[in-house]
Amino acid sequence: MTSAPGKKQTTPMPKKVLVIGSGPIVIGQAAEFDYAGTQACRSLREEGVEVVLVNSNPATIMTDEDMADRIYIEPLTVPVLERIIERERPDGVLGTLGGQTGLNLVVDLHKQGILDKYNVRALGTSIESIEMAEDRELFRELLERIGEPVLPSFAVETVEDAVEAAKKIGYPAVIRPAYTLGGTGGGIASNEAELRQIAIGGIAASRVGQILVERSLLGWKEIEYEVMRDGDGNVITICNMENLDPMGVHTGDSIVVAPSQTLNDKDYQRLRTASLNIITGLDIKGGCNVQLAYRPSTAVADTLDEGAGYDDDGPMYYVIEVNPRVSRSSALASKATGYPIARVAAKIALGKTLDEISNAVTRKTTAAFEPALDYCVVKIPRWPFDKFPMGDRSLGTQMKATGEVMAIDRTFEAALQKAVRSMENGRGSLLWENPDWGADGPPDLRADDDRLWKLAAAIRGGRTAEDVSQETGIDPWFTRAIARIITMERELLAEELAPDLMRRAKRMGFSDAQIGSLADYLPEQVRTMRKEWGLKPVYKMVDTCAGEFEAVTPYFYSTYEQENEAVSLEGDVAIVLGSGPIRIGQGIEFDYCSVHAAWALQASGARAVMINSNPETVSTDFDTSDRLYFEPLDEESVRDIIENESAGSSIPPTMVQFGGQTAINLSQVLGVAGLPVLGSS
Repeated sequence: MTSAPGKKQTTPMPKKVLVIGSGPIVIGQAAEFDYAGTQACRSLREEGVEVVLVNSNPATIMTDEDMADRIYIEPLTVPVLERIIERERPDGVLGTLGGQTGLNLVVDLHKQGILDKYNVRALGTSIESIEMAEDRELFRELLERIGEPVLPSFAVETVEDAVEAAKKIGYPAVIRPAYTLGGTGGGIASNEAELRQIAIGGIAASRVGQILVERSLLGWKEIEYEVMRDGDGNVITICNMENLDPMGVHTGDSIVVAPSQTLNDKDYQRLRTASLNIITGLDIKGGCNVQLAYRPSTAVADTLDEGAGYDDDGPMYYVIEVNPRVSRSSALASKATGYPIARVAAKIALGKTLDEISNAVTRKTTAAFEPALDYCVVKIPRWPFDKFPMGDRSLGTQMKATGEVMAIDRTFEAALQKAVRSMENGRGSLLWENPDWGADGPPDLRADDDRLWKLAAAIRGGRTAEDVSQETGIDPWFTRAIARIITMERELLAEELAPDLMRRAKRMGFSDAQIGSLADYLPEQVRTMRKEWGLKPVYKMVDTCAGEFEAVTPYFYSTYEQENEAVSLEGDVAIVLGSGPIRIGQGIEFDYCSVHAAWALQASGARAVMINSNPETVSTDFDTSDRLYFEPLDEESVRDIIENESAGSSIPPTMVQFGGQTAINLSQVLGVAGLPVLGSS
């Protein structure tokens, strides 16, 4: 932790707080804000604060009657909020946990004089800090003041000014609207006609009618740091994340890896220092997401020209933007590390410092300890193109994903393959190929929802990892890892399945179904063989501290190693199947049902075990159930977990009716395997 000595807050802790929710689920603003709002309400009430919540979304846990002292299910508009403030007279309002909706509303309440009129404090990050982070010109001025490298850019409010700015910067140019969510209204223009079209939409989408026209950094690495700061100036890094996709694809549409894999320690520390300087310069009080562009590796840089912003003599990195609030990246960072970001941010908003907040995972350390990871996390977005097959499937600076999955394992290859299994998009593994691609693989590797499968197919078809990196801008570290997966596929095709080969394949994340397809066995035969050979997964704990302190939070992932840290629970145990990633037709409502199923089990005296793969949800929070397995919702994972939880001859039954179609489909698998199901047969 980096601290600022000599400062101590004297503002009294508020007794009553208005928490603003995030409204309906939209692309770019999904279940992560229900997780954040729910955690915040519980965190505030732990401190004896009376909580008033306003939200318009009935499918959320946060609008449950026992989440706050008073709940208003009302439109999220300034007039409605003013009436609630007039009636409830809160001491403070908290909007940084309600996504862009909550953030914008707090700013509007301030600008219209409503907060001053009723003597309500904006808790956590100040209005001035929010405006500095969200307003493109103010943010640029801050970066120049604190000596951080700034991209050539211009903040403009008209299309003609945007055209003039692009003439000075050159094409391609990136357009980023101020005060929008998920890159809404933005894009990359390669000529004036495209610039005019994007600028019109961007200015209209911006709450303040402002866009930033900046130099393109296509092909550079995109790195994110999730950082936390309290009112006394203490700052920590919670998690750093690396996008597999280079700059040009919105981070919400990128495959993301935590911790970063291609940065050396000097690079990591350089960007960490920049992130801490920025959150300090903005005077953030709570969580903050910093996005940076870092110079590409030599193999990629050789293919870039000046139009892509590459200059051998230029800075090593540029600061792209900051989210002065909890975001989808915050939810990912929170679940990847086990560090409850929203819980801590809510307590900081009350005036508590990091060293005064206990670590709820270890119960021995404080929130001032930076998390340490002894595993690899991979996030893959879930896109809606199965419902919109004729839609534009290309990925750019405007986010298109409706949700995401997260997987944890000891290596990148294993975590990647486990995340693919979690996606529930009908492909199941990296073996899927579009029949139109042909024997040589896909004709192009442009970014779309099939890109990961394109990369695998291209290497399978004869292209080298380095060829693929030069064509896509993806760092060779990642393409070589995919090439190692393809090498294992060839081994499984060519060799007789034996214990050593099976063990190496399982450690690389190959499912029983994949191994069966390649080695010409049925998945059930593969399962039987590996059990005969003593090959079964063990479960490791996510504890925020890489095993340095004993953790009390039962939060596990599978891997093929020796020691099992998840000894089966004693007493009455039941398993709840979650609903997987948010997609059109299967949304947050099934997370709501899964959470209530776990709570009902606990209320009846049983132990609740949750299985889910979605990092945005309340069901994957560290304290929702008695035990959480962050695993794919497929036959292999669910059966392995049931076996792990079976003490002696006692097989725990499974609840399948609360996790939507995903869980209902798995009920048939459980039935065939003769495993008990609670409720309807």
